[in-house]
Amino acid sequence: MYPDQDFEQLTREPPSSASRSPEQVLHEVFGYESFRLLQGEIVQEVVNGGDALVLMPTGGGKSLCYQVPALVRPGTAIVISPLIALMQDQVAALRELGVRAAFLNSTMDYEQARATEYALMTGELDLLYCAPERLIQPRTIDLLHNASLSLFAIDEAHCVSQWGHDFRSDYLQLSMLAQEFPGIPRIALTATADERTRKEIAERLSLTTARHFVSGFDRPNIQYRITPKTNANKQLLDFIKAEHEGDCGIVYCLSRNKVDATARMLADKGYTALPYHAGLDATARARHQERFLREDGVIIVATIAFGMGIDKPDVRFVAHLDLPKSLEAYYQETGRAGRDGKPSTAWMVYGLQDVIKLRQMLEASQGNDQFKRVERQKLDAMLGLCEVTRCRRQVLLRYFGDELEQPCGNCDTCLTPPETWDGTVAVQKALSCVYRTGQRFGVNYLIDVLRGSENERILQSGHQAISTYGIGTELSANEWKSVFRQLVANGYLRADPESYGALQLTEQCRPLLKGEQAIELRKDPVAKKSSSPRSAGKRSGPAIREQITDQAGWDALRACRKELADKQGVPPYVIFHDTTLFDMLERRPETLEQLAEVSGVGAAKLEKYGEVFLQTLREIAQS
Repeated sequence: MYPDQDFEQLTREPPSSASRSPEQVLHEVFGYESFRLLQGEIVQEVVNGGDALVLMPTGGGKSLCYQVPALVRPGTAIVISPLIALMQDQVAALRELGVRAAFLNSTMDYEQARATEYALMTGELDLLYCAPERLIQPRTIDLLHNASLSLFAIDEAHCVSQWGHDFRSDYLQLSMLAQEFPGIPRIALTATADERTRKEIAERLSLTTARHFVSGFDRPNIQYRITPKTNANKQLLDFIKAEHEGDCGIVYCLSRNKVDATARMLADKGYTALPYHAGLDATARARHQERFLREDGVIIVATIAFGMGIDKPDVRFVAHLDLPKSLEAYYQETGRAGRDGKPSTAWMVYGLQDVIKLRQMLEASQGNDQFKRVERQKLDAMLGLCEVTRCRRQVLLRYFGDELEQPCGNCDTCLTPPETWDGTVAVQKALSCVYRTGQRFGVNYLIDVLRGSENERILQSGHQAISTYGIGTELSANEWKSVFRQLVANGYLRADPESYGALQLTEQCRPLLKGEQAIELRKDPVAKKSSSPRSAGKRSGPAIREQITDQAGWDALRACRKELADKQGVPPYVIFHDTTLFDMLERRPETLEQLAEVSGVGAAKLEKYGEVFLQTLREIAQS
């Protein structure tokens, strides 16, 4: 994937940071004028030697919260990261900024590891990235005791939660850092944690006295859309063609087979679509991820094995063809869209079979009763988001303890408010049909009974003689599917774990059957061409491509960036983000001093690439 670590660079004399303030480091190294939101407070807390627990949405700038203190405080910052791809990506980006960064992981041979350890021991590193399983080894602990350390940063801290969707047992042992290195500040960071998980992180990492920084979970540039699943492949194709033609995106599926089939389908339609799942060999996974990071317009079709820590800023859409198991998983996966702050879409189709499948998987799992109870609550919250008739963003944020006072205006329920209808009579018919047929059949059979079908299976069973046969002709088959989906989603029916798809009554449905309770149901929208999120999602302004007035100039800057990235062996966004290129095109700097004022152009990149981009800008002006 990435080129071997350049150990000559590790020993290069760094710019003096002892006398630099956090603001100077931010401007001179990273090229930004000011900190965002809580960044400044977090940085100052860690610079002063305090511990911190940071919750910040994906794309909110978590990395700067430990990277800046690492360049202000004396010694080496140790960054604990769960994924090799993430640490290699971040190290490559830091080196482009002139920061002395390295990693220790299983991809290195003996000599490479020894050279990195020597650089740590001799004080020649600003940051060292390390996987948790390597950090907790006695040899690594001894090594750190003999080095000068500035801080510990524990990234993706939600991995410590045993109730979480990304639990990693090695994280549980990181609490020993408090005992082994009591004088070194620690900062734990995550984008995904409800209140219970935050408490668990603090307890398990011995950060109970750490200052908490919660900057909010809202990603206003992401438009959330959830629609009933009818023909998932056609719906996905229509969505991409109408709104994201040529864009980079991620499509999530529950199974490996579905990943492979969906990637083939998209490729057959002319898209650059690549599969990613644990069933592929490591070389193929690495190659596909590398193409996704470096090329434009690549769509990755993946299981949840893909994505944690991916820093690609211009992912314009994340699509789900299957229902995630929890809101934590949904939030984290959708959060991989629009890290650059530009309008992006989180789009999902979901249907009754998704609900049945996940509920059956949960009940069949080896977890104890407490585990299953927590997982049921998480799945119920996910289903609640799918069936809600008010602002989806308000529901999503409230789950994480964050409040949005007004409806967002940038989700499907805000843009096209769903209709509801009195489903009491229909629900009584559906529940009675489940009961009269012996609670042994799936939804398609039940709908055939309700609609009076004369197929052979019904005639053989004798169900044409029961009282619920043919009493539901007022609704179409799809409308009945919506009724059953909402009954399962809301806990009135459950899928029999012993029989695939068979629906059974729950105690909760008794008041409905007795007529003691009425129920409002959501009316599924009629399928139609959806409005573009680029026109609807104005809370973050239009997408960059919509603002470009000089397409030839834009293409020239991107070509320049791509050539430099290929020479360096890094993704293009490691050179400069799209937002930086756009700022160049708008400002048209003519000198290095003017180029230094462009957002995202720090001192190291100005020195390395300034003349190249100025020459490209001159050529643009002359063309």
